[in-house]
Amino acid sequence: MLHPSYTDLMKVVNSGVEEGETPVVNSRYSIVLATSKRARQIIAGEHPLVQGDGKKPLSVAIQELESGKVKIVTEEELMEEEAGPEAVDEIPEDAAPQEESETVEDSE
Repeated sequence: MLHPSYTDLMKVVNSGVEEGETPVVNSRYSIVLATSKRARQIIAGEHPLVQGDGKKPLSVAIQELESGKVKIVTEEELMEEEAGPEAVDEIPEDAAPQEESETVEDSE
């Protein structure tokens, strides 16, 4: 049996959601995807966010999710984060134009 249970993990992940809003996680499948993705990141060399010496990457990922060290974000939140503060609806007319720079790739 998985400890913590899927239900417990779903409660932790959805704890920041206010009543009436759509929960971040609706199913066990979402928990499985999130923990497996984080486990692959740990395998690829990212440092664990919790003490997990000798534990398997999946166990560490589950522990990170349970402790709140890892946050599951929706696609909309991810797009907003990627856009960052540069995404402005209107640019002031008196704003100075920025110089553009070109990137050249070496294709050998």
